[in-house]
Formats: sequence, structure tokens, C-alpha cells
Amino acid sequence: MYRYISRRVLLMIPTLFGIMVLNFIFVQWAPGGPVEQMIATLTGTGAEAGQRFTGAGAGDTMGAAGSTLRSGANMAQGASESRYRGSQGLDPELIAKIEKLYGMDEPPVTRFFKMMKHYLTFDLGESFFRSATVVHLVMEKLPVSISLGLFTTLIVYSISIPLGIRKAIQDGSRFDITTSFVIIIGCAIPSLLFAILLIVLFAGGSVLEIFPLRGLTSNDWMFMPWYMKALDYLWHLILPVAAMVIGGFASLTMMTKNFFLEEISKQYVLTARAKGCNERQVLYGHVFRNAMLLIIAGFPRALLGILFTSAFIIEIVFSLDGLGLLGFEAAMQRDYPVMFGTLYIFTLLGLILSLIEDLTYAVVDPRIDFARRHH
Repeated sequence: MYRYISRRVLLMIPTLFGIMVLNFIFVQWAPGGPVEQMIATLTGTGAEAGQRFTGAGAGDTMGAAGSTLRSGANMAQGASESRYRGSQGLDPELIAKIEKLYGMDEPPVTRFFKMMKHYLTFDLGESFFRSATVVHLVMEKLPVSISLGLFTTLIVYSISIPLGIRKAIQDGSRFDITTSFVIIIGCAIPSLLFAILLIVLFAGGSVLEIFPLRGLTSNDWMFMPWYMKALDYLWHLILPVAAMVIGGFASLTMMTKNFFLEEISKQYVLTARAKGCNERQVLYGHVFRNAMLLIIAGFPRALLGILFTSAFIIEIVFSLDGLGLLGFEAAMQRDYPVMFGTLYIFTLLGLILSLIEDLTYAVVDPRIDFARRHH
């Protein structure tokens, strides 16, 4: 077991490094980096970007840097050759200052290895456009995403496992056919579209105004008693969690049914029935443990998938201040420290949860012996 864990941990290092390398290369090719956006702000072609950089969320550092760079714009001495779009007419010294401000004055390879050196000690740097470190931003937004992920995962498992077991027991019945029709619709509806539908129907879109449209708390949340705070928080979670449940609920239900059908058809079930075991003893004493192996062991992966896929989209739609909204804004602003810092944390977390998933197999089924695995 320990040798297997050691091999998996050592394998995480090249995997994590490779993912960071690929994403770093792709980002270098993407147009509209922070230097280009600042140049657009200085030349008057990026009014929207300028409002974003110098607005409330930009921070004192960006405000001071912006004023310094604007004063430097007066040093323009005709057109200059530059690899940045829209830089014609700006002094090369000014462009060099902008590059130094964002750490772009060094070759990409040097910047990458410097970044990875800091990441080894979890020094993820500081945001370009927010006066806060990446670690602080992640820790600040993480509770929102974890709340969405945990609530969604627990609800999905609470509904899907009993429903999948009943569908397997009543395979081919009217109940099975009816629920399968509902599940197929659930699989076909993306979380984004379902979220928009919920907003239109229940959040004042055009029909009813029952649930809040955005945010996780009301404006007077700080003045509420503790029990009202909890109820208000849960009230705001209903629509986002409902939008996230639909996809995971459908897939897990069908997976549970298929696992149980496969186990029910095996020889040991016939043997148990031949020994006089009733259906309840056969189902929960023999079939349940074997069928639930993959489902229970897949809990960490399910949580990770919900947390870092559905939650990202839903946070943007409902304006929830979590990791999804943070990542979206970082990508739009080309906030490289936030982009790569969160990618590093998410990738590392995904690799750790993948290892936990494998170890969960051994806990659920002691017959699995990792010491005998050579590959």
C-alpha cells in the first residue's frame, strides 16, 4: 500500500508540471494580455478596460501605476516598433515600464521557472488588478464554491442511489420507464440553460419572483439573528444548487441502476437465493456492497467535477462570489497570477482527490490489495 502511494505521489510531480507547461504556452499565444490591455487604456482604445483597471476592484497599486504610466505617455516620440498591438506612438521606455510592471520584461522560459519555484512554497504571487495575494483571494472565495459543491453532491447522492436501486429492482416496469424519460431530459439539459430557465420562472425573469436573483445573502443579512442568517443563506442557495443537481443526478442514477443490474445477474446472487435468502437479504447483504464499490469510491471525483465545472458556470450566472466568478474575471482581465495560481491549486487538488478515490476502493472492498499492483 505504502509503495503504491509513494509511486502515485511521485507521478503527481511530472503530471502537475506538464499541465502547467501546456497552459503557460497556450496563454502566451493568446492575444490581449495585460500589457496590451494597459496600452489600450493609455491610447484611449480601451475605455472599458480602463474603467475595470482603475475602478473599485483594481486596488491602490493599480491606481498609482496607472497615473504613473499615463504621465509617461507624454514621452511619446513617434511610432515605435513593438510586438504589442496598438503600441504605435508610445515611447519604447514607457512600454518597457509596463512590461516590468507586469513581470513581462523577461523571456517566457525564465518567467515560467521563476513562477514554478515560488509555487513550490505556495507563494502564488499577487493579483495584477486586485490589491491582494492569490492565496488570500482563493481562501476568500473558496467557502462559496465548497458550499455549492458539498450541498449539490450530497443531494445528488441522496436522490440518485435510492432511485437507481429501485429502478434496477423494477427494471422494465412503468416506474422504470417513466423515471428514465425524466432522467434522459435531465441529461440533455445543460446546467447553464437550466439555470437560465430557473431564473426566468422563479427569480423575477418573466413569471414568478420567489427566489433571489443573485448573491448568497440579502442586503440586511448582517443585522439578522443567527437562525435567520442560516435560512437566508439556504434560500439563496436553492436555485444555484437546483441548477447543478440536474446533470449529476441523471448520470449517477443511471450508473447506480446499471451497477446493480450487473451484480444481480451474477452467479453469487443465484447461489444466495438457492440457500434460502430473501430478496432483501440478497439485495442489501450481497449485491449492495459490490455495486456500491465504484459509486462510493467515486465520491471524491464527483465532488471535484461538480466543484470545478458546474459550480464555475453557476457562479457566473447567479453572480456568486466564488472561485468560478474569480476565474472568469481573471481570464477576462488576463490576470495571470490568479489564472496560474488557481490552476496550480485545482490541479494539485484534483491529483490528490484521484489518489483518495483509489484508496477508497480498498476501504470499501478489503479484497483490493494495492501491494500486488505493479502497474
